[in-house]
Amino acid sequence: MTIAASYSAVAGLYIDMFASPDKTHPDDLDFIKHHLAGRPGPVLDLGCGPGHLTGYLHGLGADVSGIDLVPEFVAHARAAHPDLRFDLGSMDHLEAADASIAGMLLWYSLIHRDPEDVPAVLARLRRALMPGGTMVVGFFTGERVEPFEHKVTTAYRYPPDGFAALLAAAGFTEVGRLERPDGDGGAHRPHAAIAVQTTR
Repeated sequence: MTIAASYSAVAGLYIDMFASPDKTHPDDLDFIKHHLAGRPGPVLDLGCGPGHLTGYLHGLGADVSGIDLVPEFVAHARAAHPDLRFDLGSMDHLEAADASIAGMLLWYSLIHRDPEDVPAVLARLRRALMPGGTMVVGFFTGERVEPFEHKVTTAYRYPPDGFAALLAAAGFTEVGRLERPDGDGGAHRPHAAIAVQTTR
């Protein structure tokens, strides 16, 4: 089953659980705000799910739109945020010119991708970002790159320094990092977010 089909199968439950910014940890919201709010130019929420973080960024003044693989998520996002643009699509086939995007949010959007594919994905995204553009990536962490049984479909965890090295190899410079290695006291899996920029 594809990633899109796996999420379609549980879309209603996922929307009920996550389709509001208040379901996102306040530290994560602050990190996203700090690095992506107020950027001059278009911002893409790639793998936007039900659009809750797209709406959050819009509320902070970002010129933001969302893209997701899952039709149910896109339909919900359009209904919940009718003043925003949401497209059914993939980060592998962005309809964006090189150096045209000011910011990108990939909040757990790469966790199901085969690690061997991730460098090529990052390189494509790097080309779409403006000089000085910012990207924020959220992901699960562990001591090594390894798969685990996510509730929807197989996902991968990364050592934070290892993921940072992938970003650096793709041409990004790290400008911020957030880590919660304790998984919020065991309530959630260990997590990290890294903010990077392209060279001006």
